[in-house]
Formats: sequence, C-alpha cells, structure tokens
Amino acid sequence: MALRDRFSKKLTCPQCGNNGFAEASETDDPKRKHPGFNIDQLPRGLFVQRQTNFQETSVIKCECGRKFAFRTLAEAASGRD
Repeated sequence: MALRDRFSKKLTCPQCGNNGFAEASETDDPKRKHPGFNIDQLPRGLFVQRQTNFQETSVIKCECGRKFAFRTLAEAASGRD
C-alpha cells in the first residue's frame, strides 16, 4: 500500500471572501493512474460539492452558494500549491 502525501491549502471563496485552510491528501505513487486525491478537512462554511481523484476537478461549495474548484487549472499549470 502506498503512502499518502498530506498538505494544507488556503481556500478563499471568490464571492464572499470566506476562507481558511483545508487539509488534503493524495497517494504518493507516481506509477498510479489516479492520485486518489481526498479532501480530509475543510474550514467552517466550506463543503465538498463533488469529490474526484484530482484536485482540479474536485468542487467546493461555500455557504453563500458559490461553487469553485479546489485547485484551479492556472495553479496547476504554474506549479503552485
């Protein structure tokens, strides 16, 4: 069984500014087709709308109703976490 990389990411709602740090993890095995991305903990007021195997397609929903990706494609392209 592969180990999991764990990390924190600051999330900010683009609509109301609700923010905080999320805890997430993914499989640390470059041979796997999918990284098995998982959101382990979210700040108050933010919820998982759709959980997928990838950061870019996992969707967060704010209590104000705004939905946004856990990680934008621009962040992925720039290598920022």
